[in-house]
Amino acid sequence: MGHGEWQGGAEGAVKVLGAVAMAAAVVGVASQLSGILGLAPLPDLFPKGRAERRRKDKVRVYMDGCFDMMHYGHANALRQARALGDELVVGVVSDEEIKANKGPPVMSMDERVVMVSSVKWVDEVIQDAPYAINEEFMNKLFTEYRIDYIIHGDDPCLLPDGSDAYAHAKKAGRYKQIKRTEGVSSTDIVGRMLLCVRDRPTNENPIHASLLQRQFSHDHNGSQGTGVGTRVSHFLPTSRRIVQFSNGKGPRPDARIVYMDGAFDLFHAGHVETLKAAREMGDFLLVGIHSDQIVSAHRGPNHPIMHVHERSLSVLACRYVDEVIIGAPWEVSKDMITTFNISLVVHGTCAEVNEVKNGESDPYAAAKAAGIFTVIKSPRNITTSTIIRRILANHEAYKKRNEKKMESEEQYYQSKTYINGD
Repeated sequence: MGHGEWQGGAEGAVKVLGAVAMAAAVVGVASQLSGILGLAPLPDLFPKGRAERRRKDKVRVYMDGCFDMMHYGHANALRQARALGDELVVGVVSDEEIKANKGPPVMSMDERVVMVSSVKWVDEVIQDAPYAINEEFMNKLFTEYRIDYIIHGDDPCLLPDGSDAYAHAKKAGRYKQIKRTEGVSSTDIVGRMLLCVRDRPTNENPIHASLLQRQFSHDHNGSQGTGVGTRVSHFLPTSRRIVQFSNGKGPRPDARIVYMDGAFDLFHAGHVETLKAAREMGDFLLVGIHSDQIVSAHRGPNHPIMHVHERSLSVLACRYVDEVIIGAPWEVSKDMITTFNISLVVHGTCAEVNEVKNGESDPYAAAKAAGIFTVIKSPRNITTSTIIRRILANHEAYKKRNEKKMESEEQYYQSKTYINGD
């Protein structure tokens, strides 16, 4: 081949490549225009490129549980599970299954579904889920609900016969594990609830209350609680955890900011539905969480049951809440209203009776004077005391339930090893 022939061939090749590149660019622009104009997309010249650019299907993950007396540990588990996929489906175990495997639930199915549905990381809820994921239900999750992975914490979940409740999922290679949130459990919360009965007047049998206090007022090391103030919590709060639960966004300059404060102790369905109603009254819901000292001063020395950081996380996990004030003051002052640009201050009709100390003024006086105070009719007649009464009314069943659960708790802490996760 002569030099001229080679040069001509090279120039031709360059022209061909240039034409191909130009065609690809034109097709790309045309495809964008067709999308804007609502036309059918043009065929792709590069099938492999199309496959690489094709939108991946969403990864759907599943987590189940009883979610009885739901707390921030449950919420954190759901947060971790959601981080392993694009959509989180949550199964709420039926009342009958809980009774058969653990003992009677404290909260009804309806209340537990309200709590789970309110968690901002949950996309879908399946009611009356089985306690154990058998092969039939697992296949239903994979086909009907399009679940990719089944998630559970690192603490063992055993059936009454000693078998692993997630054995089928593990065998199928569709199981993923998250780190358990330490420092809180439903078992521990029952102990804290019953400890507070000592210093509050109730209509329940005092002998029953005394027995239950002795049964449940022990920590993980087996030592007796002090009986002074809230039962010692094992939760170690970090700034990172607060950030993980926070929305991280402030209100728009023109936003109608609604403020609601309270103890929000033992966060329950009544709290959730009242917060939902409050959020619907504006664009941004700011929630004040009263300090432990304020709650104790108005409700008694063994309150609150959950300390301020635990209560703040539970409220932050609620999808209707935009921001919280940790350790909010008792009085909603004029200066506070101005500082946070509050448009409306609300209070629910169903709440614990707070003893007003001598010489104490109305905490909502400034909001009332400004004409920005309103009362929300609480959708549910439930309070922290309501839940305590449920425990006391069925004390023998909960005693047996917690005795069994405390054994597994002790085993977990004795054999605990470090697992990377958050």
